[in-house]
Amino acid sequence: MGGLLEMLITGGPVIMLLAVMSVFSLSLIGVKLVQLWPVRSGEDNRKRALNLWKEGKSDKAMAAMADGYAPADRVMTYAMQALSKGLNGPRLEGELMRRGNEEVTQMNSLIRLLELIAMVSPLLGLLGTVLGMIQSFQELELAQGAANASVLAGGIWQALLTTAAGLLVAIPAAIAAGLFSARIDGAAQLIENAVGRLLLANESR
Repeated sequence: MGGLLEMLITGGPVIMLLAVMSVFSLSLIGVKLVQLWPVRSGEDNRKRALNLWKEGKSDKAMAAMADGYAPADRVMTYAMQALSKGLNGPRLEGELMRRGNEEVTQMNSLIRLLELIAMVSPLLGLLGTVLGMIQSFQELELAQGAANASVLAGGIWQALLTTAAGLLVAIPAAIAAGLFSARIDGAAQLIENAVGRLLLANESR
């Protein structure tokens, strides 16, 4: 713990800023992991509800969807309720598109912030390195070339520390943002598939 605190102090304000960004990034990853974990679930339940709908058992189909918590479940449940009330055609399709887009927007919340952290962190690390190198060479100039090599090496080490810290913050954020985006794309596809199959099944009833 003492070594970590010493590194934070040694690295200066850039390291401290990166430490704050790291904590914030890991918190965002935790929040999105909890939010996005169930978004691709419930496929078997939707198939069962769709089969009940095809058989004309609308009430049982809607009851089967009542406990769904994936975005596709919510949109499909609304579609069933709307169809059972006689709403169909372009009005229903427009509303389903709106709800689907709303679900995708909700899932995408904070992803851009993770991507921003992944982009900015290495730049901050590089900035800290450049500032540290400038300081080291200023000290060398003031010493008129008589500076101890170990002191100069220590200054360079401190400068490079910020680059490493920037990469350590950026890599998890970039990986998480990519994986989360892929999961969101899959969930959006499930919404489209669920609604499309329901509307097709409703036409063939």
